[in-house]
Amino acid sequence: MESLWESGVRIPRRRPAEGLHERDVVVIGAGMTGILTAWQLQKAGKQVAVLEAGRIAGGQTGRTTAKITSQHGMKYSRLLRELGQKKAGLYAKANQRAISEYEHIIAENKIDCDFERLPAYLYSTSDRSGLHAEAVAAAALGIPAYEARITELPFETVGAVCFENQAQFHPLKFIRALAAKLEIYENSPVRSVGSRIVCTDRARFLAKSIVFATHYPFKDLPGFYFLRQHQDRSYVIALKGCEPLQGMYYGVDNAGLSLRSAGDILLLGGNAHRTGESKKGGGYGSLKAAACKFYPQAKIAYMWAAQDCMPHDGIPLIGRYSLWHPDWYVATGYGKWGMTSSMAAAMLLTDLIRGRHNPWESVFAPRRIRPEAARENFKWDVQVSTRGLWKGITGGKEKCRCGEGEFQARCTHMGCKLVWNPHEKSWDCPCHGSRFDAEGKVLDGPAQKPLRRETH
Repeated sequence: MESLWESGVRIPRRRPAEGLHERDVVVIGAGMTGILTAWQLQKAGKQVAVLEAGRIAGGQTGRTTAKITSQHGMKYSRLLRELGQKKAGLYAKANQRAISEYEHIIAENKIDCDFERLPAYLYSTSDRSGLHAEAVAAAALGIPAYEARITELPFETVGAVCFENQAQFHPLKFIRALAAKLEIYENSPVRSVGSRIVCTDRARFLAKSIVFATHYPFKDLPGFYFLRQHQDRSYVIALKGCEPLQGMYYGVDNAGLSLRSAGDILLLGGNAHRTGESKKGGGYGSLKAAACKFYPQAKIAYMWAAQDCMPHDGIPLIGRYSLWHPDWYVATGYGKWGMTSSMAAAMLLTDLIRGRHNPWESVFAPRRIRPEAARENFKWDVQVSTRGLWKGITGGKEKCRCGEGEFQARCTHMGCKLVWNPHEKSWDCPCHGSRFDAEGKVLDGPAQKPLRRETH
């Protein structure tokens, strides 16, 4: 379904890539990360080309709630406990700096994208025990955060933490302005990547550096990113006719709601689940019930779903792609906080490509290994193997069936068994999050090939 952002903005089309080209940097993917990275590199004097498989901002960027915050759920007490003061502080500084960088770019280029500074709140309706620790941790790391009382929500809360001077905006208005000044090729899916060469159907690019900004990296080897993260789906309904909120809100309870205003439209989000584990009643059911209960006067104007890469240690994977390819770079694993993480990634990758030191590198380095995260991933691999992973890899003949046709039941990424999602009419992969429509076309990666239709 079309999102609020997609309904009001049309970004001019670009031609597909053709022929042989040489560039300093090729960026694969024209979502927020790819556009920001290309922008930062171009400002630093690099010749940059961006290759996009579909349309500019046609993926997850158009499905965000577009909060630009260093408030990432119950994050900082955990980071202090697991990483220590220094690294947790670097994570906080990277995200605080990202907010300021958005504001700087918008002001310098006079971009009309509804950018505004607002407080962001964590809240709970049932248990305030962890909120105090989160407020103390965030403040200790230099974030303007403190315990607060919420008065403008239509339900009672037992506690909250306020992060001051955060931001929100219209992501596609912002991208449209930046994209106009960049070299971008649409409908140019990358078919192969060599050490310093990127090939599409009709073009080859020779590059000194290559950036994978494709939401989920499609190159499995080297890198093994499929072992480091999974994908979640979450849902948003946009309600027309609501009084604007003076802050942004994120519920920390299991069924907590995310809220922010865009003019007289209220975005109500939540109901996250692992891709391939569709909830009974569909992703929008509980949100519609909440809307009827708390905003009975409002009408639903838009509904959409987003997909997020969830790193198993809770920290994005940003930096050099692998030890074997020092000129490849990657940004993934944003864990539902893509707007701020995209900017932090763009700044970090630009420094790395320019050969400049960036203190954030050690925090986000993709090659880091966290034993506890590896254990969690192993447990999940055991679970999915019982669902048919082994059968798929070894050539099982089970088929997907729906009203539109019959397909092999294996994901074209790594052979995992697919699950039919009746609410969104898609075949979903519970292993790595690929999705296919009823015709077998790829909706979300890392899969690149469509499902193979059975012939009779």
